[in-house]
Amino acid sequence: MRKVTILGSTGSIGLAALSVIRKVPGFEVVGLSARRNVELLASQAREFSPKIIGVAEELEGEALKRNLADTKSEVVYGESASSSVAGLDEADIVLVAISSAESLLPALTAIKRGKRIAIASKEALILAGDILMKEAKKSGAEIIPVDSEHSAIFQCLQGRYEPKRIILTASGGPFLDREDLTNISRDEALSHPTWAMGKRITIDSATLMNKGLEVIEAARLFNLKPKDIEVVVHPEAILHSAVEFSDGTVIAQLSNPDMALPIAYALTYPERSKSLIKPLDLTEVSKLSFRKPDIKRFPCLSLAYFSLEKGGTMPAVLNAADEVVVEAFLNGEIPFMGIPKLIEEVLSAHSVTDNPKIEDILMADKWAREKAKGLLRES
Repeated sequence: MRKVTILGSTGSIGLAALSVIRKVPGFEVVGLSARRNVELLASQAREFSPKIIGVAEELEGEALKRNLADTKSEVVYGESASSSVAGLDEADIVLVAISSAESLLPALTAIKRGKRIAIASKEALILAGDILMKEAKKSGAEIIPVDSEHSAIFQCLQGRYEPKRIILTASGGPFLDREDLTNISRDEALSHPTWAMGKRITIDSATLMNKGLEVIEAARLFNLKPKDIEVVVHPEAILHSAVEFSDGTVIAQLSNPDMALPIAYALTYPERSKSLIKPLDLTEVSKLSFRKPDIKRFPCLSLAYFSLEKGGTMPAVLNAADEVVVEAFLNGEIPFMGIPKLIEEVLSAHSVTDNPKIEDILMADKWAREKAKGLLRES
């Protein structure tokens, strides 16, 4: 019986992971954490009876304690709650599905304990990927990606030599063929043609920032330089990514788009579970098309490559600035094309710290948020 902890269990990836666990035998949920959705978290706790449950907010934590007073689950709350859950001795696998920079310290805690880390939170790798990968080598922790593209790359690399190049696919989002991006509404940007995701990642997909962040994530996970990672727009979202080797061979992973597959693979690796998704029928797909991304219309992708090239604290600044300005767009404070403009202004104002420690990264994250908010007040 593999014992699993899920950080961010009330989010889209957390919910999908629990759905997988219901269908695939051999797993026990021993830890759950969320930010504030205590009603759903309490329902999950009653179904799975974890040993420990964490929630970020104090008021919600007290409410959760009262709700679960008749159970044996321990409730912890506060800023370190997710780290407490991540460090549970009994857990074999920790699924990190916290969709913000708050994923960094819990991920680091689990890695230092030598756990298998099924990582869906790209922010942790963007902020401190080098540090996390070094700590994993020290502790023997396995880091297995859950993002569909990075899971595809991971699968393609099994038993293979080092890659020459990674081809990272992007669906292109809702505005792939829309020339004028000046009057994009909130609802239009939240209407993704392929994936059902949280609000920030959906907007990031529309600007191609999500793909840019995935470029940084791939560089960290697979120890690659920016020039070795190519982004290709693939609207059908069937080929999830590919790897080219030194002899010119390209190996790709294809499936119908469904997060159940990469989640199940991360949990069951090196085995594969029974099929949880619709079988792929290439005759139904009919065609697979590919094109280069338009970085003039979608400059966020270039900003991500720039941040990766600069290194140090710059990727953390990129992520923090993006989080703030996307929220501003969702609140109607800035137009759609104001997102890359403000992010670029924050990046231009940042003095990079090379070879940063965790403290430097967290300080850069805080600085970027304050800088972005200041620019928003001035705009």
